[in-house]
Amino acid sequence: MKEDGSINRKWFFSTIILGVILIVSLFFNIRVFFKQSNTSKSFDVDDIGKSSKIIGLEFSRREILQMTEDLKDNLKAYLQMRQFDLDNSVFPAVQFNPLMPDVSRAVIKEPDWKAFTLKEIPGLKAPANLEDLAFEPVTVLARFIKSRQVSSTALTKMYIARLKRYDPLLKCVVTLTEERALAQAARADEEIASGLYRGPLHGIPYGVKDLLAVKGYKTTWGTPPFKDQVIDLDATVVERLEKAGAVLVAKLTLGELAWGDVWTLGKTRNPWNPSRGSSGSSAGPASATSAGLVGFSIGTETWGSIISPSTECGVTGFRPTYGRVSRYGAMALSWSMDKIGPICRSAEDCTLVFNAIYGPDGKDFTLIDQPFDWNPSRDIKSLRIGFVKDLFEKKYPTRSNDLAVLEKLRGMGARLVPIQCPKFPVENLAFILNAEAAAAFDQLSRSGKDDLMVRQERYAWPNVFRHSRFIPAVEYIRANRFRTLLIHEMALLFKNIDVYIVPSFGGENLLLTNLTGHPAVVIPNGFDKDKIPTSITIVGDLFHDADALSAAKIVQDSTDFHKKHPVLK
Repeated sequence: MKEDGSINRKWFFSTIILGVILIVSLFFNIRVFFKQSNTSKSFDVDDIGKSSKIIGLEFSRREILQMTEDLKDNLKAYLQMRQFDLDNSVFPAVQFNPLMPDVSRAVIKEPDWKAFTLKEIPGLKAPANLEDLAFEPVTVLARFIKSRQVSSTALTKMYIARLKRYDPLLKCVVTLTEERALAQAARADEEIASGLYRGPLHGIPYGVKDLLAVKGYKTTWGTPPFKDQVIDLDATVVERLEKAGAVLVAKLTLGELAWGDVWTLGKTRNPWNPSRGSSGSSAGPASATSAGLVGFSIGTETWGSIISPSTECGVTGFRPTYGRVSRYGAMALSWSMDKIGPICRSAEDCTLVFNAIYGPDGKDFTLIDQPFDWNPSRDIKSLRIGFVKDLFEKKYPTRSNDLAVLEKLRGMGARLVPIQCPKFPVENLAFILNAEAAAAFDQLSRSGKDDLMVRQERYAWPNVFRHSRFIPAVEYIRANRFRTLLIHEMALLFKNIDVYIVPSFGGENLLLTNLTGHPAVVIPNGFDKDKIPTSITIVGDLFHDADALSAAKIVQDSTDFHKKHPVLK
């Protein structure tokens, strides 16, 4: 004010302008606040129905009700991830590759068997009853076949007979490939008799998960919409095993479209207790291998589909590094997570099978050409072994079996290093798999034929495919950028160790390592109170698959859990 009490006009207008600025600023802050808050506001069936019009699809009220909780879970994951800042420099883990396969220029890997010389077995003699060999590992079966004490034809007929006898109980077989198998076995016998021995898989009967194409046979993917599907080619894995001389006896079950153990004709069973399922999705391969119906089998994993059924059925499963084994001729579920690997009776068997199937094929352009440096005489003291300390300290039902493995390693002179896996809510990235799976089966969803699938509950593919339609592209790419950070953290972790040991289902390790592409071997390590097998998992560094397999072999050389098998009636 002036001395006469009048208002200073300049001061007055300044105050008004400042007030307006404050009000406008407050308005925008409130708007931003409500814009952010509204993302967590609950939505209802009508909101979802209206939103579906934006993507040009229409869902029934039943389908919308089924997906509502999943959409809320997705939203929760988005909001939790938004609490973390992403620097602009972070690439997404899924990268564009402009190079397409060119078979004429591709370098095709041929297996080298020099490092896989089988040990002599003193006093090796074929049993009078060939079924006594049903549970023997490949390392033993190969000795009988190479020495011609047992013919591939005889062994093949024995396994086919067992498949026919026990499949009504276990429901692990989709299709017997009997005609093909007997022809392959006869050829193996002729070649071996003439002095041509292809290696330790020559003449060994095996089975494949029925998401791998085999020429002349159905590839059903375990679900009614594809029950009559015939893909007119052999998957690369099948081709490579044929080159190694192996004999394909059966296409084995998988949970529908690689989820669980329920398929077109029912539930695949656990040979240790047929009242239980075998878990999945490599349900048939694990069940058949455990029951002594095949010499070994081939499974696949996207998120636990080798680890879980191998655990349930008490066999050894190996999930290789992502980019190791060609997926040509295999059903695609998640292009950035699918992996193919062996399910066997021992880690050493897994090395034999992996050696035959890994490497570039000129067809799957995600493959990376890296050597497989297997050393069967690896010493435990040469491996730097970590263990996920906080997970072993928790109370869980099979803890005593897991701790016994750690003590066994310490007793052999191993120095175990306590480690901690990257601390990040990994579960929030699970929708990466769902988004890719929904894209892989887009046509199935839009055709309405997903209604033919056996499983129609909330936690089944039909519902997942529908609610994944609402995953924003921005969130999918952002999640893959977080995935890059996880891969970086794992690279730092493996600077100080070669492998680490972890409870098979401890924490978020299973999803974490499937997202980062790390190899893992799961081995049986005892039984639970219900006499069902338990397991422990050994994780290796990227493309250092041999380290994980070596550690698993060392443990199995000093234990006998992998030699135990169920008694079938």
